[in-house]
Amino acid sequence: MSERVRQKDERATESHGQYISAIYRHMQVLISAELAPYRIGSGQYIYLMAIAFQQPITQKALSEKLLIDKTTTAKAIAKLEAEGYVRREADPADNRYQLLYLTEAGREVVPKVQEALGRVKSKTRKGISDQEYDLLLDLLKTVLRNLTEQEEMGV
Repeated sequence: MSERVRQKDERATESHGQYISAIYRHMQVLISAELAPYRIGSGQYIYLMAIAFQQPITQKALSEKLLIDKTTTAKAIAKLEAEGYVRREADPADNRYQLLYLTEAGREVVPKVQEALGRVKSKTRKGISDQEYDLLLDLLKTVLRNLTEQEEMGV
């Protein structure tokens, strides 16, 4: 089999999903190592950062913003709360909802988390221009939009 035919066969069996999955797993390992000193897991930092940039926010709104189910969000928030980074307060407009805020410890750790995430991001961007990175993000957003539109249509 010629090299050209072999490459074509490999391309036919490749999936962007396998690369997205592998990238995700590798990034989670790096992020976990970077955030270990702060007792923040790779599954919690995204919530911490979202609250930091949009507080107060309800748990429901946070789930919707991050496109993550409510149960997963509740577990992550409980962990951040147990570590002393997040606090809940009843929403004065509607007592059925809890508003999420950063604690003083949460505000202090956010810049450290940002630095750690910056180090990971810089590893992932090695050899990729700003223009290529922007294109990558646009393409990934398109893939996600395609999938979420399919789910909304019940397909």
